[in-house]
Amino acid sequence: MPAYAYTILALAWLAWILSFQMRKRTSRKPQQVNTRARWGIVLEMIAFFLIWRGRFWERTPEIWRFVLAILFFVTALSLAWKAVAALGRHWRIEAALDADHELVRSGPYAIVRHPIYTSMLCMLLGTGLMITPWPLFLAALLIFVAGTEIRVRSEDGLLSARFGEEFARYRRSVPAYIPGLRW
Repeated sequence: MPAYAYTILALAWLAWILSFQMRKRTSRKPQQVNTRARWGIVLEMIAFFLIWRGRFWERTPEIWRFVLAILFFVTALSLAWKAVAALGRHWRIEAALDADHELVRSGPYAIVRHPIYTSMLCMLLGTGLMITPWPLFLAALLIFVAGTEIRVRSEDGLLSARFGEEFARYRRSVPAYIPGLRW
C-alpha cells in the first residue's frame, strides 16, 4: 500500500479517536445502566479486528475504493466531533443515563438518533474499503451491524423508559443510525 494511503488511514483514525479524547467524560455514577449493551461493544470490536486482518500492506486500493474511503472518513470525523460536542456531559461509553439526563436532539442527533454509531460505521466502511478483502469486509460489516443493533436497542430502551412519549415521537421521526433507513 502506498505511503499516502497509510498516512490518510492513520490521520483519519487519529482524528476520530481524538474526538472522544478531547471531551472529558462525566465521572459521575450513572443512575441507570444497561449492561447488555456491552455485548454490542464486543461484537463491534470483533468487526474492527476483522477489517485489519490480512496482508493489507501488499495491496493498493483501487482509486474508487480510495476516494469512497476518504468520503466515509470525512463523514465519520464530522459526525464524531459534532455528536460528542452535542452530548456534552452525557457522553459515556456505557449505555447509561444520569439522574439529570436530557434527550439530545440537536446537531447530528436531528439526522440520526445514534450519530456516534454512524461515525463508527463510516470508519469501518472507510477502513474496509482501503485495506480489507471482500469476504472479511462483509463478515466484519455483518458482525458490526449485529453489535450496533444490540447497542441501539439497549440505549433506545433506556431513553424510552425515561422520556416516554417524547422519545417515541423522536424515534418515529429520526432513524437510528443510517439516514433514510427505518426499522
